[in-house]
Amino acid sequence: MPEPVRLASVFDLAEADWQRLATQGDPFVSRAFLGAAEQCVTEHGPLGWQPMHLALHDGAGRVAGLLPLYARHHWYGDFAVDYGWAPAWQQAGLAYFPKLVTGVPFTPSPGPRLLVADDPGVRAALIAAAIDAAAEAGASNWQCLFVHEADRAALETAGLLMRRGVQFHWFNHGYRSFADFLATFTAEKRKKLKRERRAVADAGLRIEARHGDEIDDALWRAIHRHYRSTFERLGGYATFSLDFFRSVGAALGRQMVVFCAFDGDRPVASAICYRDDLALYGRHWGTDIDCPGLHFELCYHAGIEYAIGNGLQRFEPGAQGEHKIARGFEPVSTWSAFWIADPRLRDAVARYLMREDGAMLGYQAELAEHLPYRSEAR
Repeated sequence: MPEPVRLASVFDLAEADWQRLATQGDPFVSRAFLGAAEQCVTEHGPLGWQPMHLALHDGAGRVAGLLPLYARHHWYGDFAVDYGWAPAWQQAGLAYFPKLVTGVPFTPSPGPRLLVADDPGVRAALIAAAIDAAAEAGASNWQCLFVHEADRAALETAGLLMRRGVQFHWFNHGYRSFADFLATFTAEKRKKLKRERRAVADAGLRIEARHGDEIDDALWRAIHRHYRSTFERLGGYATFSLDFFRSVGAALGRQMVVFCAFDGDRPVASAICYRDDLALYGRHWGTDIDCPGLHFELCYHAGIEYAIGNGLQRFEPGAQGEHKIARGFEPVSTWSAFWIADPRLRDAVARYLMREDGAMLGYQAELAEHLPYRSEAR
């Protein structure tokens, strides 16, 4: 197979070539989403993401595989939770940055990362190309974050270190309605959730699901204001621009779903989600008002209702959040892979990950004990 070609943008690969790649319909590794995202994150200097994607072509010159790859000089926006590792590199007299990251900027959603066309064997070639790129860049490590099972197997076979994380996902067990789902709760938990939803209804708010191709400019401006407000309140940085959401909404159409709360005709809060044929993915939320239960309604209950109504198998609302347990989201393992350049630090990280894995399994098991379902419904 010819040498990999380095791309400075995902837009350097034509849409027709992108369609050859097995992205499994994942909205976050679509050319539209990744391209719009990297236009937002390559302008922030040391906080940014420097694209250096690797494309492989077959003997006929057709794209055979693509590895989204970024050089990083900071942790912001990758959700790798590796910020405690830098002191170990410093103690060894080495620099932790730059590191190379394969993932989706500001999007901790598990999905395909080693994007291949026809030949699954190309995954091994992409892994080898990434390791070569890391060595050439003098990177301390290469991280392949939030991977699906097929990629996990290939990365583990190649000798990368695997790290378990925990997220909270909702699964559709053939529910006919939200009430059908809620009937699987214990009486106490069911009563609390009903009260939570009723608080939003009593506030006189109307909840609507709008797809990307159903949102006009005025509503986009309100949605982006809501999105910004959450970061402003928490002291963070609202990375994605209004133009990002406009362009991604237009490109993805019904793969983007925004749950909006209206007070009369005025949009007062919103939660931005994405979807494919199997799952709904929650990402951002924000509000102009203080209404008890509104966050849970837009970010969780409305999404579950949408998933049931549209026959989706699961709802993945993003990273963190033990409060999701009480609303029926189950703790599940996620996986990321790490190639460490220095052998001494590789051994140290391997030992650390082994200890951490036991703790994560225990954490996951403990959380599962607090799920709201009746024992006979599980």
